Amino acid sequence: MNDQRRSLVADGPEVSALGLGTWALGGPSAAGAQPLGWGGQFDRTEAANVFRAAYDSGITLYDTADAYGTGTAERLLGETLSGTPGKRDRITLVSKWGNTIDEEARQLTGQNATPEYVRQALAASLGRLRTDHLDLYLLHLSGLPVAEASELLGTLQDLVTEGSIRAYGWSTDDPELAAAWVGQPGFGGLEFEINVVHDAPELVALCESNGIPGLARGPLGTGLLTGAHPLGSLITDEQDFRRRSPDWLNYFRDGAPVKELAEALEAVRHILTSGGRTLAQGALAWLWARSPSLLPIPGARTVAQVRENAGAMEYGPLTTDQMREIDELLGADG
Repeated sequence: MNDQRRSLVADGPEVSALGLGTWALGGPSAAGAQPLGWGGQFDRTEAANVFRAAYDSGITLYDTADAYGTGTAERLLGETLSGTPGKRDRITLVSKWGNTIDEEARQLTGQNATPEYVRQALAASLGRLRTDHLDLYLLHLSGLPVAEASELLGTLQDLVTEGSIRAYGWSTDDPELAAAWVGQPGFGGLEFEINVVHDAPELVALCESNGIPGLARGPLGTGLLTGAHPLGSLITDEQDFRRRSPDWLNYFRDGAPVKELAEALEAVRHILTSGGRTLAQGALAWLWARSPSLLPIPGARTVAQVRENAGAMEYGPLTTDQMREIDELLGADG
């Protein structure tokens, strides 16, 4: 998919058509009693190996946040990639802010959407990432009211001018909120949830009509779209966020896959796995076919997973006919 490389931000470096999401590489964390990590087992060496394998597989786009493992994902990324001489210039870093964290306790402690906190959070992220700038800095509060978000614009634009960020954006699933920042000086792009069983047509249209990238969050449905969790299976690790189902989780309920979504996946499995693709590779291929604006950022917890995801780039997008058949099988709303 070399012809699918693109710039993440204006005048920025080209990035691979596939990124790496780093939430799962942050290890255990929580907000009070609600787990936010992917389970109790966490191996820093394996996590670092995932970063290296992604880089060696041609992935140059890395999406992280201060909330992922309350700083752990940023630290590991900084140690293994941006902290290595010469590599920082060959990778593109995206991070997010808005949640307050207690690194030592591995707890999210609240939210802070003030202009003053933007600078504080950015300085902390840059330190953990061992870099002097981010390519894209995203607001991590999906539902922040427009009035409060607007108060951040001046500070964000100053940070662009100062060179500590190339551009800013918003990680939100609300099209009206997303539209509030589009077109503002220094604005770079959006991040939102989208995949083959959970489409986001308004946000895709917003990206396409304004020529901005859309980082596709949840491209594998927090694991559902890999086929690893079929109907009848159950996640039992009490430190896995999918076991206790936070309100924003769409694909699992108390550790079990959501029946309707699992059935939708089975209905299109034969299309997604056509041509030798794995199920996960087919789900990524759907996103590339869905819109040239989309940049999937699947997570991975093992070297094998990241290599499988990277292998999707060799196959490229699904065909127009395959996309039409999926639409027919899933219905107009996907």
